[in-house]
Amino acid sequence: MAKTRTAKADASGATAQSVIALARTKGAQMLDLKFVDLPGTWQHFSLPIGELSEDMFVDGQGFDGSSIRGWKAINESDMLVVPDPSSAFMDPFTAVPTLSLICDIQDPITREDYGRDPRGVAKRAVQYLKSTGLADTAFYGPEAEFFIFDDVRFDQNAYEGYFHIDSREGRWNSGRQENPNKGYKLPYKGGYFPVPPADSLQDIRTEMVQTMMACGVDIEVHHHEVATAGQCEIDIRFCPLVTCADRMMLYKYVTKNVAWRHDKTVTFMPKPLFQDNGSGMHTHQSLWKGGKPLFAGSGYAGLSEMALYYIGGLLKHAPAILALSNPTTNSYRRLVPGYEAPVNLAYSQRNRSAAVRIPMYSPSPKAKRVEFRCPDASCNMYLAFAAMLMAGLDGIQNKINPGQPLDKNIYDLEPEEAAKVPTTPGSLSEALAVLEKDHEFLLRGKVFSTDLIEAWISYKRENEVDAVALRPHPYEFALYYDV
Repeated sequence: MAKTRTAKADASGATAQSVIALARTKGAQMLDLKFVDLPGTWQHFSLPIGELSEDMFVDGQGFDGSSIRGWKAINESDMLVVPDPSSAFMDPFTAVPTLSLICDIQDPITREDYGRDPRGVAKRAVQYLKSTGLADTAFYGPEAEFFIFDDVRFDQNAYEGYFHIDSREGRWNSGRQENPNKGYKLPYKGGYFPVPPADSLQDIRTEMVQTMMACGVDIEVHHHEVATAGQCEIDIRFCPLVTCADRMMLYKYVTKNVAWRHDKTVTFMPKPLFQDNGSGMHTHQSLWKGGKPLFAGSGYAGLSEMALYYIGGLLKHAPAILALSNPTTNSYRRLVPGYEAPVNLAYSQRNRSAAVRIPMYSPSPKAKRVEFRCPDASCNMYLAFAAMLMAGLDGIQNKINPGQPLDKNIYDLEPEEAAKVPTTPGSLSEALAVLEKDHEFLLRGKVFSTDLIEAWISYKRENEVDAVALRPHPYEFALYYDV
């Protein structure tokens, strides 16, 4: 039976007609269709705005998917992008007025959602949540950190390997001739909340925030972060899971392009600097049903039994989740025991060295949530958020006890006591090995597929783990050249 070409409103009230009306109102001349590849980077192509029609929101737009990372082989490369009307925004960086739409991916023959489309995974996770009857909405609120640098150079070949980063804020430039050097170079680990002029990026972050808000992203706060040399944080307001992942993709797009306007560069690489804080993405999450929060109760830290079981699922599956939420070899330069990172697989209402924290800022039941502190923003947002939700649901469904909270300072524990606290994997290779064994919870409701998980593990091992392991590290010359 042929699909009926009717523009149905989604949860936001957006329809094909309302998007076409927006394009007319804003004088759009081009249409940009965006989608996400397997590693988690936006891809796009553009069409004249005259190609936009109501039919496109049902029939989709064909494209060649053979060169998209982690996707189809060249002999089965024809695919469809199907725009989501709720995602429409005017691109703030194009010279010609351009309407942008985020798309889902479908097979052109079967018209089924493509199993390796990360956005489709996130949508299926939400559908699975609803099917359980436990809740109808998963709210997510990430706190992404990133660096704004002035210059970066790097290369790797058969006979040399190096990187060079520079920032006018960097402490290492305190003695550089800048004609004049005005000082105010932030100390290592001394960048938390200074006012300008030490915080030289206030206006750029504000421009990033205002640009995001103009594109429909609600923002809570922005500030300088702990590290020297331009570490920043902008927090979006919590929102439903798929919307949150969409907004985080837009977040990364805006921060990079605003920085580009100012002749600067943004990186979400978790650990670009040695001996200073890395960049994480603490992710707040809660379940609601019928407009009511489900994580507030009379248990520890004001949590409900459901919330504690959710934490139990997060902690049990955390090593597997990290293969998706901390998916780079560099992620594990940040997750090192004994430093600032939350590597302890425990929970606490105030201990920031625990992997799961329960924020205590507000007594309101609506504010009750759990904060998973391990992730970083190098992840594919759709896959990472979906994995966290599926782990939490497994905890609720199987009543996984999270154990006793870790309210002590982990660094004050006796060695015997500290050894009993499990920790995160020590490398991407270890995390992938855990995911290989522990992924049944992700397959429920056909949210993830075995094909996607195998493709993810294979891609990461071949293109990242092995690629890094095969190359000499520059510091190895300092250690071993004279052996």
